[in-house]
Amino acid sequence: MPPKKKSIDFEQSLSTLENLVTRMEQGDMTLEESLQAFETGISLTRECQARLAAAEQQVTKLVEQQDDIRLEPFDSDEGDA
Repeated sequence: MPPKKKSIDFEQSLSTLENLVTRMEQGDMTLEESLQAFETGISLTRECQARLAAAEQQVTKLVEQQDDIRLEPFDSDEGDA
């Protein structure tokens, strides 16, 4: 059986995406380079979103296992001020 491809961690994907955006904003890329960078950026964005969703599910599962902890949205205090 072939070895499983090791995935890049979230922080590295995010850093790569940030560097890609910086390069694109500089405007020094050809049209072809820009299109390739955009395609790569979309792929990295989807990968990061999937990893965040998986982390959120894991946190939700862990919180649900605790009887004395309630799951609340992060912005629950904003409307109370």
